Amino acid sequence: MKIPFSCKSQSLLFSTSLLNSAFSTGQCLRHRGRCFYFRYARDTASPALGRLSPLSPSSSACRLSTPERLNNVARNYQSGHTNFTHARRAYPKCDYKVKRQLQSGISSAFYITPLVTVVVAFVLYEAVSPGRGRFWESEPAEQVSDIELFDDFEDMEALPGRPGNLTPEQEEKLRKFWELFLQVCGVVGGEDTTEAAAAEPGKAAAGAEKGKKKRHMSLFKKKDKKDKESGSSEKIPSPESVKVDDPNDKWGENKTYQEVLAKHSPETIRNTIWNMVKHDHPDALLLRFLRARKWDVQKALLMLLSTMNWRAAEAHVDDDIMLHGEAFAAEQEQSSEEATKKTGADFLAQMRMGKSYIHGMDKSGRPICIVKAALHRAGEQSEESLERYTVYLIETSRLLLKPPADTACVIFDMTGFSLANMDYAPVKFMIKCFEANYPESLGVVLVHKAPWVFQGIWKVIRGWLDPVVASKVNFTNNFKDLEEFIAADRIPKDLDGEEDWTYRYVEPAAGENDRMKDVAARDRLLQEREGLYAEYEQKTVAWINEADAEKRASIQSSRNQVAKKLRDQYWQLDPYIRARSLYDRLGVIKPDGVIDYYPSTSTPAPAANGAAAPGQTSSDDVD
Repeated sequence: MKIPFSCKSQSLLFSTSLLNSAFSTGQCLRHRGRCFYFRYARDTASPALGRLSPLSPSSSACRLSTPERLNNVARNYQSGHTNFTHARRAYPKCDYKVKRQLQSGISSAFYITPLVTVVVAFVLYEAVSPGRGRFWESEPAEQVSDIELFDDFEDMEALPGRPGNLTPEQEEKLRKFWELFLQVCGVVGGEDTTEAAAAEPGKAAAGAEKGKKKRHMSLFKKKDKKDKESGSSEKIPSPESVKVDDPNDKWGENKTYQEVLAKHSPETIRNTIWNMVKHDHPDALLLRFLRARKWDVQKALLMLLSTMNWRAAEAHVDDDIMLHGEAFAAEQEQSSEEATKKTGADFLAQMRMGKSYIHGMDKSGRPICIVKAALHRAGEQSEESLERYTVYLIETSRLLLKPPADTACVIFDMTGFSLANMDYAPVKFMIKCFEANYPESLGVVLVHKAPWVFQGIWKVIRGWLDPVVASKVNFTNNFKDLEEFIAADRIPKDLDGEEDWTYRYVEPAAGENDRMKDVAARDRLLQEREGLYAEYEQKTVAWINEADAEKRASIQSSRNQVAKKLRDQYWQLDPYIRARSLYDRLGVIKPDGVIDYYPSTSTPAPAANGAAAPGQTSSDDVD
């Protein structure tokens, strides 16, 4: 590849100018040094300096007669001379400060020499090296579509501790975790009677009896008697062995574990946890809890069941929030009952103003959730609507994850933030969500343009965070800071970026959830999915029992194939169990599960019944 002539000329011109400047500076230093020595000889009447060549008569500045003016000259010129050594020997009793000032002028030349060397080396390198600098003539980079760019992340190697990238020790922990999970769910029976069943014989037996009609497998059917008697099989912890008053139990998971085993049948536990999987790889879901609990299998089980209880009994994630979605909030907004109307209005108000939303992906392929802190006012929305909106956004973010990305990038835009925007209750709820119920879901948190008043608030919040979560928080102040995590052309303009994009909310369209009324199609798909669950469980039992590494790897491959079927089948089921969201209407979530963070069209996706989308609200309208 050749250097353009114009670039060569500019490079050589630059280096030549620099060299000329260096030589001129050297000559100037010589003249100024000589001038100074003659001033010194005249003012001190030193014969030792007399053998230096006389100065030009035109040097009008060389008329000094007092030591005070001599010191002035020394400070102003800071110069040197090659004959300084002669002067030093001839006049050893001269003022030491003056000698140091003379030496400093000589040392200046040593700063120029390395600089000139570097410039010359750079010019020579540019002339002979086939580099890729901006001086080279090269063809423009091939344009890659957003979907192709996102698909490239799927070819990346999985992160450590994820499916496909486990150490032998981690894989063994995963096998033990599945063993515990299948015991709790009543999938395995016979000789693998659990301690929990012994603790609650009535309820556990009743629940297990239902499971035996469909699935009754033994974890020991391929193990010999010696292995069985050795007690190598993992056992679930009994309720009595779990300490409720454990000081390290930050979120009360131990107590919840006891309540879950006492109140819920194995079949209920199984169905609820499988509903959590959605389009994820089942292994990926369980690995989240293992990583969150430092690969402690029993602690991971306690956390999993606590999360299951929260989703089913407290938050009602799948049977309410995601099932009803935004369209239900629009219906509530029209209700004559004041409390119902406020709940719906508060939920939609947050979406319309763009208090928090998902847009784009960072350099690691993680979806970006942007939170506009200045748009929140304490007390404007009810606590119920704030929590409902938070869970809705987190669950929607899960739908936008594609391997190997399995976490999110959250930006808290603190522009315009003041104490009036601070509200500790929703902050605590968000912390609980990410630490207790959505483990290993945060990739990075960026607190952008935090004002000084936030310093004291951050000290309080940091004390609530798990050290691992706190380590993921980064403070950014400008565009360059954000660019470390997000490509420049993917940072929206309201964050001082280059992307010309503004958040706008598209109202739910009439008929967009009509397929949810087709109960027969929904039940058929659910039954099909149940068959995939059972197939995956059977292969998992075989994978747990198999001692031969090569055969186990073959079984693992077949498990992955079933996991892919579960993923594809979920997107067929999705329109029947989840109300459409803003991201479906904008075309970010495609009907077949394809994710396009940057839809090619600026117009929203058409409504299900072909009707035009209702009125829209942009963030500019709600300042």
